[in-house]
Amino acid sequence: MYRTFAFVLSAFCSVAMAADYPENTLDAGKVSVQGKPITLMGEGVSVGESAPDFKVVDGNFTPVTLKNYKGQALLISVVPSLDTGVCSLQTKHFNEKVALEFPSIEILTVSADLPFAQKRFCKAENIDKVITLSDSVWRDFGQKYGVIIKDMGLLTRSIFILDKSHKVIYKQLVSNLSTEPEYDSVIEKLKTL
Repeated sequence: MYRTFAFVLSAFCSVAMAADYPENTLDAGKVSVQGKPITLMGEGVSVGESAPDFKVVDGNFTPVTLKNYKGQALLISVVPSLDTGVCSLQTKHFNEKVALEFPSIEILTVSADLPFAQKRFCKAENIDKVITLSDSVWRDFGQKYGVIIKDMGLLTRSIFILDKSHKVIYKQLVSNLSTEPEYDSVIEKLKTL
């Protein structure tokens, strides 16, 4: 019951907030749900540019920014909601396989879930190598990276890899929201770091 209420509240707040963001024209038409294109809101980023700083919260509602990871290479895994099957599989994959193969790369999972839901999920699923961060408070990550799904208030499934100077060296917007990312290309890019 609480989980459902928290999800609905989070989605309601984010839908209201998403209306203020510009449409992401950089990535227009790249993501669909059940064969229908969805509109992404926010600025969007391109490979080769400096990653924009962002402000999210951790499990204790403590603000976290990109600057907290100065000098660290990052894999940022973005999911709509950890409480769904594909998002759970994606997060477990990075926690159980990728984190072990690339221990020097910090792996962040960002979603619009409330921190309470993220903590519960991590405890239930033994997620201990991936850091979960919530974009539920300011929608700053979603807006700057252009991954807010219009009229849903969720973030689209995507992967960003940043080198140690926080230049975007890889970007994957998963074209079908209900499928897992292309993990092999993520692994190949991580090997170059």
